[in-house]
Amino acid sequence: MIETDILVVGAGPVGSIAAKHAALGGADVILIDKKSEIGSPKRCAEGASKEGLKFLGIEPQPIWAINEIKGIRLVAPDGTDVWLNDEIKLPEAGYILERKIFDKHIAMDAGRAGAEIKVKTLAKSLKKEEDSYIVSCESMGEEFEIRAKILIGADGSESHIGRWAGLKTGIKPKDMESGAQFEMCNVKMEDYSVLEFYFGSVAPGGYVWIFPKGEDIANVGLGVIQSKTDRSAYDYLVDFVRTCPATKNAKIVELNVGGVPVGGMIKDLSDDNILIVGDAASQVIPLTGGGIVSGMTCGMFAGEVAAKSIKSGDHSKKQLSEYNKRCKDLLDDKMKKHLKVRNYLESLSDEELNSVATAFQDVKFEEISTTELIKKLVKVSPKALLKLGKLF
Repeated sequence: MIETDILVVGAGPVGSIAAKHAALGGADVILIDKKSEIGSPKRCAEGASKEGLKFLGIEPQPIWAINEIKGIRLVAPDGTDVWLNDEIKLPEAGYILERKIFDKHIAMDAGRAGAEIKVKTLAKSLKKEEDSYIVSCESMGEEFEIRAKILIGADGSESHIGRWAGLKTGIKPKDMESGAQFEMCNVKMEDYSVLEFYFGSVAPGGYVWIFPKGEDIANVGLGVIQSKTDRSAYDYLVDFVRTCPATKNAKIVELNVGGVPVGGMIKDLSDDNILIVGDAASQVIPLTGGGIVSGMTCGMFAGEVAAKSIKSGDHSKKQLSEYNKRCKDLLDDKMKKHLKVRNYLESLSDEELNSVATAFQDVKFEEISTTELIKKLVKVSPKALLKLGKLF
């Protein structure tokens, strides 16, 4: 039996930053991950905002912040596009990351802060025993148990930890996007500092993205709501890359698939002796499917609150409720708005999306942000005004 104050399950950036801040708060921390290599395989388009990284105290490093983004291009089903470039204020601008390096960087930060890291370590089951959780683990054929006063579940959208502990972490099919992504070379983009987004029937319930990682290299992926189609995300992606001018001659060097929870944050993020973070808690922005910064911010909160709980000797749900409050203060209002916008966009036909893109041709943008785009959408679309006008 291994004893620790805090056990974090999952060494993605969310779990690693939780472990880091828990260790900085003076707790004994163990961070485990089932993979032998942290950060691989990636399950992400790899975008992160500058403001988000700054808030987290993370200084961009050229080795993992590999491409600075200076604009976006929005493409309607008929090819009508809207360019928003660096002549406009970019509060949500950021970097394309190399996740296989970035994730290790954050895990190393946790290790430097004092957390013990165990790779190739699978959490197989857990049980509650008095004021602690006992987690049964397996590593390299060896089985052992870890007793922790506080357990932090950062084990992704397929999370077992929350479910095993009795928390309601299940996700409805309509709130889970099925994603597929190629990393490709020989991608021909007009501007390698611009993110491209394609909307409409190319990805029912979601959108297609092209995130450039450098000259001729990009992540090309999409998400679909499976209840809206009988075809797989992979099938839609194959069709897209064959016909899109930017990708029709590109070559695939990596395939990633997985689910993204886009229904908003789960209601109960904690209970006695346990906190749930990141994709496991659906801390993903519903409109964009982005979850690195939001998840890591909540991970930081989790680490800080867990360390305070260890110091106080009180590991109860009431004591840990500070984590719930901080997460909800950060994300609740934003997520509610984004859910409404997501539902509205899903209701638009290709023809309506084409009309919006055409109307946007004469719109002057002062900044590029999700909020600004929604405000402009309400101005150009009567249907949007009817459904979204009260949001802002």
